[in-house]
Amino acid sequence: QVQLVESGGGLVQAGGSLTLTCAGTLQPFTRWTMGWFRQAPGKERELVAEISRIGDSTRYADSVKGRFTLSRDNAKNTLVLQMNRLKPDDTALYYCAASIRVGFTTQSADYDYWGQGTQVTVSS
Repeated sequence: QVQLVESGGGLVQAGGSLTLTCAGTLQPFTRWTMGWFRQAPGKERELVAEISRIGDSTRYADSVKGRFTLSRDNAKNTLVLQMNRLKPDDTALYYCAASIRVGFTTQSADYDYWGQGTQVTVSS
């Protein structure tokens, strides 16, 4: 059974940092493009960042560029989102997702597997 399990969410003050981790059971992990999405109350789910299968390419939403860094460790089947200089607008439920597609997509419908999400709350 495929599982994606997120961890690392929490409450932080504006300007602070959090590290989100996603552990997956997908095999082989290198077969999957990975991404983080987020959804705030009353808003649509949006892409935060994506990373290629071997981790040599990333893409970020404009709203997080320069503040967030996405990486993956294929030997450990993990995905890490380092979030710095957090803002109240970053408050959302953050989801890890896996796509069998080659290449990036901003569409959540193109992702095949999802985690349950981890809450990030940034206070002002």
